[in-house]
Amino acid sequence: MRFGSLFLLLAGPSLLLAQETPLTVLPYTPVLETRFMDRSVDPCANFYKYACGNWNKLNPIPADQARWDVYSKLANENERFLWGVLQQASQENGVRSANEQKIGDFFHACMDEGAVEKSGIGPLNPMLKQIAGLTSINDIAGYVAAEHRNGIDRGVLFGFGAEQDYDNSTRMIAVARAGGLGLPDRDYYTKTDAKSQEIRLKYVAHVQHMFALLGESGPNAQADAQAVMKIETALAKASLTRVEKRDPYNLKHKLTRSGLKRVVPRFDWDRYLNTLGTPAFQTVNVTEPKFFEELNDELRGEQLPAWRAYLRWHLVNSQAPYLSSTFAEAHFDFFSKYLQGVKEMPPRWKRCTRLVDRELGDALGQVFVANTFSPATKQDALQVTHQIEEEMGRDIKDLTWMSEPTKQRALEKLHAVVNKIGYPDKWKDYSSVNIRANDFLGNVVRAAEFEERRDLNKIGNPVDRTEWFMTPPTVNAYYDPQMNDINFPAGVLQPPLFDPKLDAAPNYGNTGATIGHELTHGFDDEGRQFDAQGNLRDWWTLQDAKAFEDRVACVRNQYGQYIAVDDIRINSSLTLGEDVADLGGTLLAYLAWKHATAGQDLKPVDGLTPEQRFFVGMAQWACGDERPESKRLHAVTDPHSPDEYRINGVVANLPQFGEAFGCKPGQPMARVKACRVW
Repeated sequence: MRFGSLFLLLAGPSLLLAQETPLTVLPYTPVLETRFMDRSVDPCANFYKYACGNWNKLNPIPADQARWDVYSKLANENERFLWGVLQQASQENGVRSANEQKIGDFFHACMDEGAVEKSGIGPLNPMLKQIAGLTSINDIAGYVAAEHRNGIDRGVLFGFGAEQDYDNSTRMIAVARAGGLGLPDRDYYTKTDAKSQEIRLKYVAHVQHMFALLGESGPNAQADAQAVMKIETALAKASLTRVEKRDPYNLKHKLTRSGLKRVVPRFDWDRYLNTLGTPAFQTVNVTEPKFFEELNDELRGEQLPAWRAYLRWHLVNSQAPYLSSTFAEAHFDFFSKYLQGVKEMPPRWKRCTRLVDRELGDALGQVFVANTFSPATKQDALQVTHQIEEEMGRDIKDLTWMSEPTKQRALEKLHAVVNKIGYPDKWKDYSSVNIRANDFLGNVVRAAEFEERRDLNKIGNPVDRTEWFMTPPTVNAYYDPQMNDINFPAGVLQPPLFDPKLDAAPNYGNTGATIGHELTHGFDDEGRQFDAQGNLRDWWTLQDAKAFEDRVACVRNQYGQYIAVDDIRINSSLTLGEDVADLGGTLLAYLAWKHATAGQDLKPVDGLTPEQRFFVGMAQWACGDERPESKRLHAVTDPHSPDEYRINGVVANLPQFGEAFGCKPGQPMARVKACRVW
C-alpha cells in the first residue's frame, strides 16, 4: 500500500468549513510544483526539504486533520466533488436512478442532524436490553453473532468471515481472527513507558465517561471501565504484534469446525454460527490460536457482569459516531483530539460523504469515474504499468545474486500479475439494500449487514478475482499477494499525482514510482512468500533466500536509525515491506522512464534537468506535515515510514540521484554502503 493512515469516521454537529464548497469538477494541479521547493536547501543534504520545504508554509494542517499532505489534499478535493454529487442525488426530483436514490437518501439521512439529536441513545436501546438480558456466559455467543451479522461491530470479541485459502488461492474458506480491543493496537496495552501508561489511564477515563453517558452511576461506571480494561489487556497480551503478523505463516492455522470448538470450548460455537448464518463449512483458519485460548480462559474466569460491561462498551464505542453529539463528541475527543491531535471535528458533509463511500462505494464510485476518469487516462496508466513490469523483468534476469531456478519462478509470478486500473470490471449490486431518507442509523446497519452477508456467502465458493478492496475515489493503491494483483483506483490517478498532459519525467517519478512500489510488494519480505497463483509456498532456494535476507537487512538497519517522533525510532521490522517497495519502485520507475524516453532530446524546465525533475516529482507526492500526536500513533500502527524518510531513505541509496544532483559519496543523500534489493 502506498499510503497508510488510521481512519476514524466521526459524526456529530459541526459547522461547515467556510472556505469549502462542493466542486462540480476537480481542480487542476500540476504534478510538479516548483513553488513547493526550497532551493536554498542543499538537495544532497536533505532532498525532502529541498523538494517540499515550502509545502507547509503554503498548506498548513487544517484544524480537522491529523496530517495534511498531497494525498490528503487530493482526497479532500475528491470528497468535495462527491459532496456535490450527493447533494444533487439527495433531492427527490423523481428522475433519480436506483443508485442515485440509495446514495442520495443515505446522505440526506446522515445530514439530518436534528433527527440524530432527537433520537439520542434510542437506537441502542434494543441492543442494550439484549445485553442486560444475558443470563449466562453461553448467551454471549448468540449476542456476538447478532452484532457480527448486522455489521454493528465486526470486531467485538473476535472477527469472523471469509478469506482466501493460503494453500489454495482459488477458494474461499472461513476465518476466525483476533479482535476485541478498543485501543488502536495491542502495544497500547503492553508497553510500559510513561506515555503508554498515560494513554491507558485516559482510555479508562474515556470508557468510564461513556458508561456515564449511558446512564450508569459513577461507582458502577468506574468499576465497569476497569473490568473492560482487564479483559482487553488479557486479550491484547495474547495477540500477535504487527511485526509478527507480517509473516503469513504466523497466521495460518487451519482447523476443522470441531477443532475450533476444542480451542474455545467455553464459547457456544454452534449457537454463534447458526445465529450468524454461515454456509456449511468444515475448514476454518484460526489466525491466532493463542488469542482464542486466552479468550477461552477469560470466558471461564470472568463473571457475567464484567462481560456485560465489555459488550456495552464495544456497542457504544462502535456506534458513537452515528449517535447524538454528546456521544460523537466524546468519541472524537479521545480517539482524534487526544490520540491524534486533531483540533476540530470534520464538518458533517465530509463525514457523511466518507460514510456513503465506505458503505455504498461502488454506487458512488460509478458517478466519480464517469465524471473524472477518461478511457485515455486509464490507457496511459496501463501503458506505464506495462513498461515498469518489463523493467522488473529485465532486472530479475540480470540479478547476480539469484539462481536460474528462482529467477524462473520470479518471472512466472511477475508475468501472472493482474493490473487493475481505475475501477472494477463488475460493480456491486446494492438492489437488496433498503436505504431510507429518514433512518440514518438503520441505513448504516442495513448497509453493513449487506456487506457482512456478502462476505460470509463467499465461504466455500471460488475466489472472485475481479473484486476490489478500495473504492474508485480512494487516493491510494495496493498490492494483494493472494490475488497477485496491483490496484490503482481512479482517485489516485488524478493531478497532482498523475497527469498525462505533463512531460514524462515527473509522471514516472510520481505515479511511475507508485506503480513500481506496488509491483515490488509482490517481491518484498512478505510478498515473496506467495507464488504466481497467490498460494503461500516457498519457491526460493535456500541460498537465494539467504541472499535476499542479507539485502533486506541492509534496508532494515538503515531505517531503524531514523527518528519517527520524539525519542521513538522507526520500527523498521514493521516498515520493512514498504521501505523495500519504496526503494525498488523508484528505481524501476527511473529505468522505465529512461527506456521510454531514449533518443528524445529532453530539455531542462524551470532550472531543473529532466533527471532532477524525475526525482522532484517522485518526492512531491510525499510533501506534507503531521501532528506530533499522530506521528506517535503511526509509529506504533503504521507499516509506512514517515514521509521524509520515504524520500530521503530512498534517494540516499540511488547512484542515479547522486549523479543528477552532483552528490559526493558520504553526503547524507549519498550513502557509501547503499542498499539495493530489486
